[in-house]
Amino acid sequence: MTRTVVVIGHGMVGHRLIEELRAKDESGSWKIVVIGEERLPAYDRVALSSYMDGSTAEDLTLVSPELFTDPHIDLLLGCEATEIDRVGRHVTLSDGRSVPYDALVLATGSSPFVPPVPGHDLGNCFVYRTVDDLDAIRAAATEGEGVVVGGGLLGLEAANALRLLGMSPHVVEMAPRLMPLQVDDGGGQVLDGLVRGLDVDVHCGAGVQRIGGCDGLANEVVLTDGVRISADMVVFSAGIRPRDDLARAAGFETGERGGILVDDWCRTGDERVFAIGECAAVRGTSYGLVAPGYAMAEVVAGQLLDLDPTPFPGADMSTKLKLLGVDVASFGDAHATADGALEVVYANNAAGTYAKLVVSDDARTLRGGVLVGDATAYATLRPLVDRELPAPPEQLLLPAGAEFDSAALPSDTVICSCNNVSKQNITDAVRAGGADDIAGVKNCTRAGTSCGSCVPMLKTLLTECGVETSNALCEHFDHSRPELFEIVRGTGIDTFSELIARYGRGAGCDLCKPAVASILAGLNRGHVLEGEHAGLQDTNDRFLANMQRNGTYSVVPRVPGGEITPDKLIVLGEVAREFALYTKITGGQRIDLFGARVEQLPRIWQRLVDAGFESGHAYGKALRTVKSCVGTDWCRYGVQDSVSMAIRLELRYRGLRSPHKLKGGVSGCARECAEARSKDFGVIATESGWNLYVGGNGGFSPRHAQLLVADLDDDGLIRTLDRFLMFYVRTADRLQRTAAWLEDLDGGLDHLRAVVVDDALGIAGELETSMARHVEAYTDEWAAVLDDPDKLARFVSFVNAPDSPDPTIGFTEERGQIRPAPVSLPTPTVRSTEVSA
Repeated sequence: MTRTVVVIGHGMVGHRLIEELRAKDESGSWKIVVIGEERLPAYDRVALSSYMDGSTAEDLTLVSPELFTDPHIDLLLGCEATEIDRVGRHVTLSDGRSVPYDALVLATGSSPFVPPVPGHDLGNCFVYRTVDDLDAIRAAATEGEGVVVGGGLLGLEAANALRLLGMSPHVVEMAPRLMPLQVDDGGGQVLDGLVRGLDVDVHCGAGVQRIGGCDGLANEVVLTDGVRISADMVVFSAGIRPRDDLARAAGFETGERGGILVDDWCRTGDERVFAIGECAAVRGTSYGLVAPGYAMAEVVAGQLLDLDPTPFPGADMSTKLKLLGVDVASFGDAHATADGALEVVYANNAAGTYAKLVVSDDARTLRGGVLVGDATAYATLRPLVDRELPAPPEQLLLPAGAEFDSAALPSDTVICSCNNVSKQNITDAVRAGGADDIAGVKNCTRAGTSCGSCVPMLKTLLTECGVETSNALCEHFDHSRPELFEIVRGTGIDTFSELIARYGRGAGCDLCKPAVASILAGLNRGHVLEGEHAGLQDTNDRFLANMQRNGTYSVVPRVPGGEITPDKLIVLGEVAREFALYTKITGGQRIDLFGARVEQLPRIWQRLVDAGFESGHAYGKALRTVKSCVGTDWCRYGVQDSVSMAIRLELRYRGLRSPHKLKGGVSGCARECAEARSKDFGVIATESGWNLYVGGNGGFSPRHAQLLVADLDDDGLIRTLDRFLMFYVRTADRLQRTAAWLEDLDGGLDHLRAVVVDDALGIAGELETSMARHVEAYTDEWAAVLDDPDKLARFVSFVNAPDSPDPTIGFTEERGQIRPAPVSLPTPTVRSTEVSA
């Protein structure tokens, strides 16, 4: 019988519980009713600040479309649970409805703490907690002074948000340093200097005495040391408090400092009621990070499904963040509170970095640490907490310190603390064959899918498991694809035979030949069917069309941006009717013509080229389409001309050969009708320009593209895209989509942004020049074949009978169009004795 679990709260932790239940409840034994008081479903609150930097609410969402149609989930948004009837086992909602439960999970989270100082409730005083809070801050922002009360994690993020809105921020922190819970005095001093260098005024060691105002709005903040700060806005970010009021009213016991009191199984005094996340106090302790909440969600899911549950394992309070562009990390006993703890410190004030390790009294065991300015070592040091150090601590801290050996880590070491994934979990997944790269490890274990700080360690573990990490393209070359690209580019080599003679061995294979062919085409070293290039190509590239299951080909002409005239539509219809082709509209806003025999292809192309069409490169590892919505010309909601931009981009990058296929999209507003974020590059219009997203794709492992840069003008968008695409073409491995490339890129999106936006490598100009050469050299591959008798001679079914069609190809008819006919295969004769046996 199906039972009902009611989850009050649809934040990150409540959502993790839903995911766990739906993933593991194979028999569908639980119906899940989710009550969320916000208007939005669960979103990534950890990344909330990116909402001020160009991300949208859709970008932050944690909810897949399937959740809304899942028959086992009722998602009730915009309503509040007002009462819990523990005897009758039902929850009353703010709209008067009553929801019965067999089990109840309280995931109500926390609320921001607002000091009860005079003036705290003036009109332009805000908190920093939800998307709606940020919308309100954005609406009230001016070019004046903004005061953030609280110098912790959220306080510094709030200060950054005010900077992005054009305000001059001040941060007021009662403690003597910023981030007092995470960093020590030394780290605080370095952090203070780095933050002040970003034009943020810092006031530590003083509280807020009162907030002065005029006409109902705050205009100054008076500190306890007498300092007065002019204020056009005040944002409170001074900590959080568990939201336990609903539970208190229902008679549940709470902790001394708030929070619903639960045991190690996250169970309250009522065996049918659990509490998880920031609202819970596990044996009296509340946790304000998401990772412990995730662990609690898994504990409760295990009990509800009776899947050999384990108790709450405790919390790793390690933190690694980039605040105002400054790396900050703390882990373990960062403040050296344990008996006998020793501190080893390395500080470089000139470089703005600070690193401290806390070790045992014999300096052999790591207890914790603090990193400010450069947190690169976090991924390797955090898993070592409470483990024996592999080298003297001072060697681990110095910039040219000891090499770290991951083999020294015990198997139960937690590598990904966000998702509680151990070294054993990861190595088991790798050795079982389900994960042979970073993306595979993420899919199998969830490691690296939250904050991403453990990704460098995942690479190390892959190597430790014996996963071949050689970058060699194949047995015929010792070089990787990016290395071969640079060799071809630098030497001017224009044939495969010369390349393998000088830099490889043997005759080549099905891996290296198409890869080198793609490199040669990408560097404009001749038509893909020119000379020996033709023999290197994959099947589709050999005939500039896509082979179908019955041996025929499909033809896809380019339709830039999906815009097409009636005359061209008529031509496509006439061609399809003349050659009896099956027609279908593709997901990329083009029309695919199926069923062409190889000898028909040139005649079809001739008709299309004469009408102004050209190859759509549907057969190649190249740019396919740039999809668009109708934009400002027709849509009431459009804010930019998405069609014109999509056409401009598609015509600019057509024919660009790359490690894998490329797709783009341009949406004229945040409604995203062009689904741009599912593309390798996605462009979404804003009121002031374009947001550029990169690294999205569909397929087996769908990925949402990530925001690279916001509010670009037209030329800035194209300049950045030129750099991005050419950097990808040069550095990605064979058959590596942009999403996988970005995941494997050392430094990930930050590094990519440094290269293509900030020009950290000094190659931006060269990338732009390379793209300009591509644009200038572009020619239509179909037209080039039509103009060359030697290339045309390849398009026959039989060399010795060039005018004869393949007799094995036949068609049937369905819904008024052709379909491939079933192929009759010879039937073997079976002797009666074999049948009886």
